[in-house]
Amino acid sequence: MARLNVTLDEHTLRLLERHTKLSGKPRATLARELLCEGLAQREAAERRKQLPVDYAAGRGDARALLRDMEAGQLDLMDDEDA
Repeated sequence: MARLNVTLDEHTLRLLERHTKLSGKPRATLARELLCEGLAQREAAERRKQLPVDYAAGRGDARALLRDMEAGQLDLMDDEDA
């Protein structure tokens, strides 16, 4: 496993400490989880940016992904109506 030395500004450190206390987890564990969540969100955003390009190029798997995403959005809209 690799190690990472990170310097945090005071504001970021305060936020990390606050969330560490709320979670009850060790600071390093929470920082690792937050980093993984952020990376996963960035990967998802990159896929969303690539989707229109793939869709315009006529890729079949892009159409399937778009259908899945639209279905999920429609499900969310149905939940709001309830």
